[in-house]
Amino acid sequence: MKKGYLNKAILLFELFRKHRINDDDLAKAESKSAYLDEKVEEFRLLISMGKDVFAGRYHMNKWNMSIIAATIAYVISPLDAIPDMIPLMGWMDDATIVAYAISKLTDEIKKYKALTQVNLGT
Repeated sequence: MKKGYLNKAILLFELFRKHRINDDDLAKAESKSAYLDEKVEEFRLLISMGKDVFAGRYHMNKWNMSIIAATIAYVISPLDAIPDMIPLMGWMDDATIVAYAISKLTDEIKKYKALTQVNLGT
C-alpha cells in the first residue's frame, strides 16, 4: 500500500473511532442519502434503525450499532476513499460501504422490520 493511502486510512480510522453520531449527523445523512442511487432506501433504513436505537425504541448489540454508526459517519464524512466532489465516482465508495453494512446486518434488519411492522399494526 502506498504511504499516502496508508496515512489517509489511518486518518479516517482515527476520525471514525472518535466520532459519536448525533442528531445533526443523522440529518446530514438523510440529506446525503439521495446521492446513493439504488442504495438510498437501504441507507435510510440504517438511519431509521440508528434513530430508533438512540430513542430507546429498538435495542441491538453494540457491534451491529457500531456498523451502522461507522456507515453513517463514512457517508457524511468529507474524507473518504474517493472524494464526493468527483462526479459519480465519489458516491460509489459510499454506496459500496452501505451495501457491505447491509450484508453484515441481514439478521438485525429482519428483526427490525418485523418489530416495526408490529408497531405499525400491519
